[in-house]
Amino acid sequence: MGEFVRLEVADGVGTIRLDRPKMNALDTVMQEEIRSAADEAADRDDVRAVIVYGGERVFAAGADIKQMADMSYTDMVDRSAGLQSSLGAVAAIPKPVVAAITGYALGGGLELALCADVRFCADDAKVGQPEILLGIIPGAGGTQRLARLVGPSRAKDIIFTGRFVDAEEALRIGLVDRVLPGDEVLSAATEWAERLVAGPAYALRAAKQSIDRGLAVDLETGLEIERLAFAGLFATEDRGIGMRSFVEHGPGKARFEGR
Repeated sequence: MGEFVRLEVADGVGTIRLDRPKMNALDTVMQEEIRSAADEAADRDDVRAVIVYGGERVFAAGADIKQMADMSYTDMVDRSAGLQSSLGAVAAIPKPVVAAITGYALGGGLELALCADVRFCADDAKVGQPEILLGIIPGAGGTQRLARLVGPSRAKDIIFTGRFVDAEEALRIGLVDRVLPGDEVLSAATEWAERLVAGPAYALRAAKQSIDRGLAVDLETGLEIERLAFAGLFATEDRGIGMRSFVEHGPGKARFEGR
């Protein structure tokens, strides 16, 4: 358990909790603690789905600019790969991940949320990539993940202007998946994660990896990734359980074992 980030596990759901008052600014210590929590969530068999949550008031308001302001070019050459990979560790969790966004998710905070599979957002939340206002660009995946999610034109508008995007617009352009009252965001994310805890773990992993890897390649290669993952699931116990249950009892009644 880190100083600012901890993994809380209950009933198969792991919550990566950011807790660096007041705004969860992502300094280098916090970045590495996010990596450690993500790696732990990926490795633990008792974690079947993951929530990323910054608390009731704020998700994460971006990088620690006071720390970054004193960094030289060579300092950032040395740090930039670690910055990207620390948040990328969340994207690499081979389990379903939901970001529960309250308050602000700006800069590195939004880049962290973009590493989740889905995003639930408070109705008064604000998200954005304001790095351009500091004379830089997003450096932890924002130019790549945002463009893939909402399209290049919308991503360029958000990044070029550095403007804040409200919850209504974020939902309309597909930047978030659900908008809820602030006090319901975490419970909705928990309900979503809990639905998947009893699912077929290796099939969920295969679905996530096939989608994510397929987006980075041409269609023909993506179809081959899917074909291999599909065939491989016939070696799992859950495939047998699911198909026998369907034949004997109908759809949606299988009790998977995660093997």
